[in-house]
Amino acid sequence: MTAKKKVVVAFSGGLDTSYTVMYLAREKGYEVYAACANTGGFSPEQLKANEENAYKLGAKEYVTLDVTKEYYDKSLRYMIYGNVLRNGTYPISVSSERIFQGMAIARYARKIGADAIAHGSTGAGNDQVRFDMTFLVMCPDMEIITLTRDGNLSRKEEVDYLNAHGYFADFTKLKYSYNVGIWGTSICGGEILDSKQGLPETAYLKQVEKQGSEILELEFTKGELTGVNGKRYEDRIEAIQAVEKIGAAYGIGRDMHVGDTIIGIKGRVGFEAAAPMLIIGAHKFLEKFTLSKWQQYWKDQVANWYGMFLHESQYLEPVMRDIEAMLTESQRNVTGKVTLELRPLSFSTVGVDSPNDLVKSKLGEYGETQKGWTAEDAKGFIKVLSTPLRVYYGNHEDESSEL
Repeated sequence: MTAKKKVVVAFSGGLDTSYTVMYLAREKGYEVYAACANTGGFSPEQLKANEENAYKLGAKEYVTLDVTKEYYDKSLRYMIYGNVLRNGTYPISVSSERIFQGMAIARYARKIGADAIAHGSTGAGNDQVRFDMTFLVMCPDMEIITLTRDGNLSRKEEVDYLNAHGYFADFTKLKYSYNVGIWGTSICGGEILDSKQGLPETAYLKQVEKQGSEILELEFTKGELTGVNGKRYEDRIEAIQAVEKIGAAYGIGRDMHVGDTIIGIKGRVGFEAAAPMLIIGAHKFLEKFTLSKWQQYWKDQVANWYGMFLHESQYLEPVMRDIEAMLTESQRNVTGKVTLELRPLSFSTVGVDSPNDLVKSKLGEYGETQKGWTAEDAKGFIKVLSTPLRVYYGNHEDESSEL
């Protein structure tokens, strides 16, 4: 007998991947291995349900690949180092996780000697690029199967097929679709499809539960979050989750992102990301006290590229390792405690306590007293600084008279 071909399906438990598992097993005769790559967005209950459903759909094997720590170690911490916010708004939440889910699926496919890899992306989004590019690089000899994209299948077609073969689940298309991850939740659909509208309170998964204000203290060690309200964390994921729990109760981190997708069209997405916005806000504030002007400037330049490349499926580009090295080195003095004040739907930075505080200087206090130079030094400095302007306007008196 000829051995069945092996296919690994990137299995989320949703409609598209459920259809893919059943169709490949029943109609194409594949030996299907359903793999759920978890980067922190699945609950234990969801993972258990995924396992049970995968076998009902016809999978030979199911596996959960937990890559949450890898995601933090290899990317998330660099996004914190770089204060990465796409278009100054979006913390690249779930989209950055797709790369690591794809990498985990690819490694698993190589491990079991798969002939093909399948995913449920459509032809209208960014995820198809992220998964395909990762598989093309890491598994160049494996076929990539995308039934939903290639067949331009409708939800009704997929649901009807599953029902016809005895699989029933609640695949009702809801007004909003959510992607939940360790670094935030994205929200699509509903009012987002109309550029004139914003999201109502009911669209958010986490509601405002607290009123008034509260002080939050975050501690960083060389740029990494290591303490929350006086409690030290060795596990960085647990520290992030602790901040999320505190900030989400105030509804902090809600916003709307509009930007250019990888495939060229404009995209709009709502999100709620309390932990990312609080951590990045505190970290950036600490850097203002501990980094030099040019450290901040050049770090911002490369961090912007890092976020853009990450969003656009270029994580495997070698220059990303070079950027990560610079970001890491830039954090050698970013140590200290940051105090934030939280209130419903917003927060403000209050103060910093750091052994590397550059505001504390023996040379003087801004706007108060100078100790590192004399009044004559200051006047000479200002005169020299003005020289290029005096040269220019001395030769262009017509422009000078218009000032």
